[in-house]
Amino acid sequence: MSNTNLEGLKDSKSVSDRDARILRQGRKLFIREFEKQLKQLDLLLDTIQMAAVADDLKQFYRIVHTLKGSAPIFGYVRIGKLAEDMVRAWEWTQSMDIDGEELLMAINPIIESSERSIHSLREMNMEYEISVTEIQMDEQQDPGGGSLLGSMKSRLLLVDDDEVLRNYLTRRLQLDDCIVDEAADVESAMKLLREHTYDLVTLDLMMHPQSGYELFEFLKEDPTLKWLPLIVLSGRNDLNDKVRCFHLGADDYVTKPFQYEELAARIYGLLKRTKNFEQLAFRDPLTGVFNRRYFDLQIGMELQRIERYPAPISLVFIDIDCFKRINDSYGHHVGDLVLQGLAHLLQVNLRSTDLLARFGGEEFVIALPNTTVEQALATMQSILNKVRLNAVAQYEGQTFSITFSAGVAEWHEGMTVAEWVAKADDAMYHAKQQGRDRIVSALEEDEETEHRKLAASPQIDKKNLLIVDDDPILRAILTSHLEHLPITITHASDGEIALGLLHDNTYDACILDGMMPKLDGFSLLSQIKKDPRLTVRDMKVLMLSGKKKEDDLAKGFQMGADDYMTKPFSLVELEVRVRQLMNIV
Repeated sequence: MSNTNLEGLKDSKSVSDRDARILRQGRKLFIREFEKQLKQLDLLLDTIQMAAVADDLKQFYRIVHTLKGSAPIFGYVRIGKLAEDMVRAWEWTQSMDIDGEELLMAINPIIESSERSIHSLREMNMEYEISVTEIQMDEQQDPGGGSLLGSMKSRLLLVDDDEVLRNYLTRRLQLDDCIVDEAADVESAMKLLREHTYDLVTLDLMMHPQSGYELFEFLKEDPTLKWLPLIVLSGRNDLNDKVRCFHLGADDYVTKPFQYEELAARIYGLLKRTKNFEQLAFRDPLTGVFNRRYFDLQIGMELQRIERYPAPISLVFIDIDCFKRINDSYGHHVGDLVLQGLAHLLQVNLRSTDLLARFGGEEFVIALPNTTVEQALATMQSILNKVRLNAVAQYEGQTFSITFSAGVAEWHEGMTVAEWVAKADDAMYHAKQQGRDRIVSALEEDEETEHRKLAASPQIDKKNLLIVDDDPILRAILTSHLEHLPITITHASDGEIALGLLHDNTYDACILDGMMPKLDGFSLLSQIKKDPRLTVRDMKVLMLSGKKKEDDLAKGFQMGADDYMTKPFSLVELEVRVRQLMNIV
């Protein structure tokens, strides 16, 4: 580049810097004058409301008309818009003869114009405060303005039906580097709370049509929100209100009017305390990611949310390949560096909504909300490729590279967390068996396992067991204890249902409760033994009864029962008897 061009660029930059400096100075001068004008407008409006005279009206109009033109020049568009609204409100004063005081008192627009101006002046005062803060931050040449709250980088929800106050707080908090969402009523707040994750909520008590107390109940009932920090902002300095709010779970109570600096300090204190608690209770001290305790707590909440608002979610189980060799060869301090390096690499390549936790040793788990198993496989394959290409740790000039094996399982309705984790863990183990350094889905693992089973063993026809009992808990216990046997289990909740099943299907054995509604066990047993279509099948019957009378025992055997047990009974003994009746080795 020629010297002429360089000099041209320097001159251009010099002019630009000079213009910016002049604009900053002009803004400061404007704000100083604006402060005086606001005081004049407040005094004039008070005077006009008490006794309107022509001079006061003319002066009020002149000031707002001046602001309408000058404010946008210095970048204060919002102030200019508010001034324009007031110019419209008082425009009628420019087209009427308003020299007589009696005439003024009879002019109706005075009341309406004054009411509109009160609202606009209130917003102007807030704009003034924001502008002063912006100038102070600019002078400090610090984007955070030295604010402690700015260091938290938090997302807040403001719930208040006062639009002016809400807008003011939003702009002030945004200057402190907060992400802020607003809600004017409880319903809107509930919708936002379902859609986003917040670090803190501020709540006004007196709102329409629902009061702030309605939101307390919503937060209390949702396990994912019950620990969310909450500050109540209220115009009532009432002891009963304060006590009630603290009992309902409020973390702080601030009475209006308040100074913004005080509210910002209270928000900062709450956020800092919450984050410190999280670090101590829910973070793995070595890697900084969440620990097993937090994962167990959060994943249960996530599944409760999915049950209300269905969406896919996948789980990844990760194990570092040959990690023991690293510890044995280089020492545990190097192993710790590798764990920290992998945790960091995982964190920076996951979404903020994903849940990463150290499960134990060299194992990590990741929950991926709104993610199918196919999407999770693609995500993890991308991360594994980056792990292969980049060293995760360095010690005394030596770099350390690793690979990992991972299993992926998508959650399905009815699956417990333990079953879900086990499926992902099994898939990870299968990845290890295939040679490590790969991602395997539970679907692939299930299919290959099934193929191996089919190839290794002949097909065995399962035997059929019918459980007839009106106690759903007992049926569930019996099924849980017997389902590992090579049998198919069918339930019937009363004798009539069981009789219908027996006519339509073939069963090798039946566990039959003696006492049931509609058709009791003994009556059903009698019909079974009298019906030639049923007796020819040679179905074995095990009677259950809560009575220990010898007569009932004898009656059961006389009617054709093959075995008899009284409640309560040993589940181990029950399994032995079922095996004998069904001839299961």
